[in-house]
Amino acid sequence: MRPAGRGERDSLYFTYPTFEAPSGAARAGLTGRAPVVIVGAGPVGMLAALELARHGIASVLLEARDTFNDGSRAICVARQSFRILESVGAVAPFLDKALGWTTGRSFYRGRQVLEFAMPDSADEKYRPMYNIQQQFIEQYLWEAISRSPLIEMRWCSRVTGIADITGGLRLTVEDTQEGYAMEADWVIAADGARSPVRSLRGLRLAGQNFEGRYVIADVQMRHDYPTIRRALFDPDCRRGGTVLVHRQPDDIWRIDYQLAEGESEAEALREERVRASVAALLAELGHEGPWELEWWSVYSANTLALEDYRDGRVFFAGDSAHIVPIFGVRGLNNGLADAQNIGWKLARVLQGRAGAALLDSYSPERRGATLDVFANATRSARFMTPPGPGWALMRDAALNLALSHPFAGELANPRQMTPYTYADSPVVLPDDPGFDGGPVPGAVLPDAALEGGFLSERLGPGFTLVTCAPALAEAMAGEVEAVLIPPGSGAALLLRAGPRSAYLVRPDGHIAARVHDATAEDIRTALALSGCARQGEPA
Repeated sequence: MRPAGRGERDSLYFTYPTFEAPSGAARAGLTGRAPVVIVGAGPVGMLAALELARHGIASVLLEARDTFNDGSRAICVARQSFRILESVGAVAPFLDKALGWTTGRSFYRGRQVLEFAMPDSADEKYRPMYNIQQQFIEQYLWEAISRSPLIEMRWCSRVTGIADITGGLRLTVEDTQEGYAMEADWVIAADGARSPVRSLRGLRLAGQNFEGRYVIADVQMRHDYPTIRRALFDPDCRRGGTVLVHRQPDDIWRIDYQLAEGESEAEALREERVRASVAALLAELGHEGPWELEWWSVYSANTLALEDYRDGRVFFAGDSAHIVPIFGVRGLNNGLADAQNIGWKLARVLQGRAGAALLDSYSPERRGATLDVFANATRSARFMTPPGPGWALMRDAALNLALSHPFAGELANPRQMTPYTYADSPVVLPDDPGFDGGPVPGAVLPDAALEGGFLSERLGPGFTLVTCAPALAEAMAGEVEAVLIPPGSGAALLLRAGPRSAYLVRPDGHIAARVHDATAEDIRTALALSGCARQGEPA
C-alpha cells in the first residue's frame, strides 16, 4: 500500500519498469517445447533460470505480473546467498548497493539486553548478512537474465493449466493477447505463497499458523544509526509487542511492528494509523528529523510446507513449497538454495551426465532444510510473538532477568540463517572417520583465504576436487576440476586436511564426500555412489 495521492508504483526511490507479453514475430515460437519451464519470476524463479543457464540448459520463464514486486519485502540476504549470486554471475550490483552487517541488538523496555555478532573473518569473502530491498534483488537478477541467450522471459503470462503427458507436461498459458499451449520436459514452480501451479496440481501446504501479525512499513529518512538489526521488546510505543528495525539502501528504513491481540488488521493498515505508529516509534528511537512514508503491508508468521517438493515432473521451490517466519531471515535465502539445488540437478540429468535418480534427492535435501528452518524459526517466533499467555509470561521473565544477568539475553538471539547440512541425503556419502574435525559431508565447504583470492572462487560449475595431493589432482585430470591447497595452510587447517586428503564438492558448494587418504579410485567411487556422475564420464 502507498500513501494517498501516490500511484501503486509511485516510489520515493525506485523506478518500476513495465514489461509486456511477447508480441509480433516472438509469438511464433510460443508453442514450442522447452527443456524446463519456470513459473514465477520472483527471486527464486529467476535464480533457477540463471542456475540452469550456468550449466548450459535453456529455460522459459513465465511471469503473470508486468513488473517487479513492490515494497521491500524480503530484505536480508545471507553470505551463502551471495556465493550463489556470484556463481551465476549476478553478484556485482548487489555488492555495489547492499548494506553489509554483522551485529544485532535487542532491547527490553528501552534497555539493551543483548548484542550479538555473527561469525565473520578475513577468510570470508562476504559479510554474514546484507540488507537490500526486494525490488533491487529482482532488478539485478533480471539484468543478469537479459544477458543470457538461454533464458526466454515471458511477462504477463499466467499458467491456467498443467497436465502430465508422456515424457513431459503440457501447460496452458494466458497472456494479454491470447491463450496458447506449450510443452516442457520439466517444470519448476516458483510462483509464490498462493502458487497457482500448486493449486492446479491439487496440493496444499500443511503446518502451523502463529498468532503474531506484523505491519511492515518502509520509511525514507536520514538517520545515522548503523546498519544493524534492532529488536525492541515491549517498547513504550507498542506495549506488549515487538518491533524490528533494519536500515536499507537509499535512506529507506524497514520497520516491522506487531499488532496487539484483537487489534483490527483493517484499522491498523489505515494510512493515518500507520503514520501514527511509525511516528511514535521514531520518537522513541530519538529521531527528530523529517521522514516520508514509502509503502506498507502486513504479514503473519507461519510454518507451512508441502509433504513432497516434487510432483512427477513438477518441482516446487521457494514460497510455493514452504512458508517460513521471517525471524532469522530464512525465507528468501532458503528459496534461493532451493533454486540452486534443483537447477544443477536438472541440468545434469538433461545433459545425460547423471541418472534421473539424482532428482529424487531434491525433496529430501530441501524439505530437510525447511524442517530445520522450522525448528529454528519456531523458537524465534515463540519468543518474538508468544502464542499464548504462558509463553508471554516466560518470554517477559527471561527479558526481565536479562536486565541484570546478560546470559539470559541470549534467549533473544534470532540465530540467523546458516546453510543446511545434507547429512541424511541419499547422494551424500558417509563421513571418513579418519578426519579429526572439519566440515562434514553434506555441509557447505567453508571459505578460506588463498593466495590471490578465496577458496570459493576456485570452485567450478561442476564437481570440484579440493585436495592437498598434486598426484591425486593429476590422476583425476579430465574427470573433475581440481583445486590444490598447500598442506599446513590456513585452508588445509580449516578442512583438517592431511597431505593426501580430498574433498569432493558439488556444484552448489556442498560437500559430497571427503576421504582422508584418498586415491583416484576413491574419488571415482564417490562420484558414482553420490548419483551425480555416470561411471567413466566427466563430472
